[in-house]
Amino acid sequence: MTTHLQPATATYRLILDHVQDHEVQRADQVYLTQPVGQGQVRDYTWRETLDEARRMARHLQSQGLEQGTRIGLITKNCAHFIMAELAIWLAGGTTVALFPTESADNIRFVLEHSETRLLFVGKLDNWARQQTGVPQGLTCIALPLSDATADQPDLPRWEDIVASTEALNGRIRRDSKDLALISYTSGSTGEPKGVMHSFGGISDASERTMALINERTGHPSEHRVLSYLPLSHVFERSKIACWSLVAGNVHVFFSESLVTFVDDLKRARPNSFISVPRLWLKFQHGVFARMPAEQLDAALADPVKGRMVAKQVLASLGLDAVVSAGSGSAPISAELIEWYRKLGLDLMEGYAMTEDFAYSHGSLPQYSKPGYVGGALPGVQSRLSPEGEILVKSPGCMVGYYKRPDLTAEAFTDDGYFRTGDCGHFEPNGMLKLTGRIKELFKTTKGKYVAPAPIESRLNNHPMIELSMVCGTGQSAACALVQLSEQHQTQRQDPAMREQIELELARLLEDVNVTLSDHEQLRLMVVMNEPWTIDNGCLTATLKIKRNAIEASVQQRLYDWYAQPDQVLWA
Repeated sequence: MTTHLQPATATYRLILDHVQDHEVQRADQVYLTQPVGQGQVRDYTWRETLDEARRMARHLQSQGLEQGTRIGLITKNCAHFIMAELAIWLAGGTTVALFPTESADNIRFVLEHSETRLLFVGKLDNWARQQTGVPQGLTCIALPLSDATADQPDLPRWEDIVASTEALNGRIRRDSKDLALISYTSGSTGEPKGVMHSFGGISDASERTMALINERTGHPSEHRVLSYLPLSHVFERSKIACWSLVAGNVHVFFSESLVTFVDDLKRARPNSFISVPRLWLKFQHGVFARMPAEQLDAALADPVKGRMVAKQVLASLGLDAVVSAGSGSAPISAELIEWYRKLGLDLMEGYAMTEDFAYSHGSLPQYSKPGYVGGALPGVQSRLSPEGEILVKSPGCMVGYYKRPDLTAEAFTDDGYFRTGDCGHFEPNGMLKLTGRIKELFKTTKGKYVAPAPIESRLNNHPMIELSMVCGTGQSAACALVQLSEQHQTQRQDPAMREQIELELARLLEDVNVTLSDHEQLRLMVVMNEPWTIDNGCLTATLKIKRNAIEASVQQRLYDWYAQPDQVLWA
């Protein structure tokens, strides 16, 4: 099994070499800050972080696990996610991190498919339901803050093990070709695939990420970040966990819960902050709930008060200290980027995938345009196929799909470029614009393809809309299914407000259709009754819509909707 993109001579250092240097050179520097309840936090220095990781690593080795053994990890973001992964790596293992919201069926699939031999269980919301997916006889260890021991009091605890185990001493080395982790895709387009990443790939990508962030932030003495997107996903793993392990001068704060999120953010006062489009949109909607968009625009336009208002808005979000702001994981609308830039937050969009360890394309201050995802990052090569598919070679390229050499072969061109499945086009200066997913394109009876993503971006930019999905395969025209924002969802039962929402959505439909080609125009908009969530299978763990699941749920009703004369319907 070989990597598709290996540099002839490695110019990077492996991630564990960086970590073990920090253990000595930054021993007393605080690395991780973990909320522990009632507004209290626990700080971990580099010395303390590695001491616990080394003790657990010795325990793992004592279990007779072979080199490269897959060891699972399921927990919300916390300091011990990073410690557990370090323990796995120091012990010679490969991490298999599961989404904390994963269903029991998917947990069973991933653990069995990856042949995981041991599972760390951390803080979760539904472990009583999820644990039914754990194969019989699989050894589990409860991380601190886990409530798994409430139902399983005999479960070994991390604290007890590290308290009674000597630390694994000496300089631990892993080969660059060793598997560091297998990251299972969220399954938005079908069965999850196990994406294999080597130590060489994640180390190279993480060093390059460090250089880019330093360039954007002016090489600060300390980076401050809040980790709240799932660490089990490559986006957060690359941009928070592995970057911080390589850089060393990063103070990682964790969020305790949705209820405490704003307080957690204000405690961290991050100077670097990444998020996904849906959350950037929710932040905006939160601002509009306190101050209508028209009123805010007028205030920002005031030459005297505008700057002060913008600063107050960012402070209310906990983002007033942010120098480097990024969005990824899904397309974000140009209008939303421009709105944040009016506030003084220089939000940049990037583009990458699980398969390239989130290192592919990105915007830079001197190389940025709303609606574009920037250019190829240093060390990345990209081009378009004759069909318009984006093809990429990245230093963070995966080794392949676990146990699926057939899918691995299909995923690469003969000369080693990864087939992203995304459509796009390049400007003459190399700036890339995404135009949709190849597999998401569909035809109406007009016989031309419709790309839903750009239309959804326009719809999602409206303050009334939380999420949207454009569909209509085989219909006379496309349609949009929309989920109202929280504020407007509560108003749908009021007849007067319902009428106002209908009028506003009809106006939006008209405005959007004016910008579209005839074959792309929307015949109707359907306001969904039930919200799309992770729990009901309509969203992935990274808050992307699951098109197949949503389409299947409305399939029997589509024809009735199209038969009605109204343009805005209520599901």
